[in-house]
Amino acid sequence: MRVPRPRSLAGQLFAMQVVLVAALVAGCAVFAYVTDGRQAEAAARRQATAAAAAVAASPAVAAAVRSDDPSARLQPYAEKVRRDTGVTFVTIMDTRGIRWTHPDPEQIGARYLGHIGPALRGRIFPETYTGTLGPSVRVVAPVRDTAAGGRITALVSAGITVDTISAEVRRQLLALLGVALAALAAGGLAAYVINARLRRHTHGMNAAELSRMHDYHEAALHAVREGLLMLDGRRRIALINDGGRELLGLSGDAVGAYVSELGLPPPLTGALLATEPRVDELHLTAERLLVVNTSPVSSGEQRGTVVTLRDHTELQALSGELDSVRGFAEALRSQAHEAANRLHAVVSLIELGRADEAVEFATAELELAQALTDQVVAAVAEPVLAALLLGKAAQASERGVDLVLAPDSRIDDGVLPPGLPARDLVTILGNLLDNATDAAAEGVGSGAARSARVTVTARAADDELVLRVADTGAGLGPAAADDIFRRGWSTKAPGRGLGLALVQQAVRRNAGTVTVSTGKDGGAEFTVRLPLTATAPAR
Repeated sequence: MRVPRPRSLAGQLFAMQVVLVAALVAGCAVFAYVTDGRQAEAAARRQATAAAAAVAASPAVAAAVRSDDPSARLQPYAEKVRRDTGVTFVTIMDTRGIRWTHPDPEQIGARYLGHIGPALRGRIFPETYTGTLGPSVRVVAPVRDTAAGGRITALVSAGITVDTISAEVRRQLLALLGVALAALAAGGLAAYVINARLRRHTHGMNAAELSRMHDYHEAALHAVREGLLMLDGRRRIALINDGGRELLGLSGDAVGAYVSELGLPPPLTGALLATEPRVDELHLTAERLLVVNTSPVSSGEQRGTVVTLRDHTELQALSGELDSVRGFAEALRSQAHEAANRLHAVVSLIELGRADEAVEFATAELELAQALTDQVVAAVAEPVLAALLLGKAAQASERGVDLVLAPDSRIDDGVLPPGLPARDLVTILGNLLDNATDAAAEGVGSGAARSARVTVTARAADDELVLRVADTGAGLGPAAADDIFRRGWSTKAPGRGLGLALVQQAVRRNAGTVTVSTGKDGGAEFTVRLPLTATAPAR
């Protein structure tokens, strides 16, 4: 048996609003009906009082009472007053209650049906009484003859029947019902329009589903390690998870802040503010390399952007290490090939009976290869840096470039603190050596008198690690000094220009500095200084 789905939140609100509007309109209608009935009766009493008092105060009435035939003079006058004032009847009678006027002429001469005692005592009084015309609201007023010293000589009764009052109330009630129905229809229509919009925003879900979705949303938001941002149409942060705060280096609650005010690098800010989607773009922050994806959220108009961030720093470092390992393998392959050639030459000399020359050739080649190895191992006790220098030296040698270790280089074992990652050292020194080798190799084979050379200084002293790389290349112009660490800047083919940006990022991450100047050989000279204190690197 299929369980019916609970009504959506919009449907529940619509039903509640319709009930509230209907109850409010019904209450107002009942209140207005009761109020209108009372007001109609009070208005009828005031109308009858005014008519009776006006007739009683008329000198013509007092004069007609003194005549021989009061009825003949008063009947036309009473009927005219009745028609003019809108009352149901105007009855003029003597002090005994005998009628002189009546809307029905046959009732003239008969006794008035009602109380006249208070009027005979000089007081105007109202009452509701059933007379010849049915139940009516009536008023009885005394007629005083000033010529007779103010004596009461007659009585005047004016009234409006209850049927007339009820007919007026019914007319007002019909108008009230029309207004109430119009108000109910307008309220229902407004509630429908509002709830239709709410239904679109809530996708027809009920309150339980919305609450459950919110719980899932919060759990997923904080469980995802990647950074997630949601920007509104004004490019303010509407939502950001913990990963996004960490990757962008934001502290505190950044919700509501404009992207342009976060202090991010201009290229990254431009990517976040872009209206078109961005797919797997690499962007550098002060400490990280991020992969940025943006997707606009729109439904006929720009409503915001969803941004995902992935930390590419670790992957880039691993890629750099892989490139270094690949370079080492290539160097080993090259050295093996060269060693085979040299061994073949030694064997050939021995076969020719020239053993002394074979020994001399083998010894000379061995001394050249062993000299750099001994120098690096003796000066640099850090195994990662020593292996990197030896591998880069082999690569440089293949390209006709000599890699030279400066005499003042010295890094003893255990000097580097645990907080200085070997991976960052590989990133810094490896990229500087690659760029220096490329720059020095450009002059190989061009007929230049000077040899292509890269000079490396690796020294740990005075609580800081100094890594200096100088080459014999063409150097850098003064205008390039401000742009060389910007991602994408390169003197090489398009698609390059990430190495120096990663160097600066790794240096910043370890609270160090990197500077560039012109070396003694005319090429570029990069100097990196990293503190050897126990301070943990910035993350």
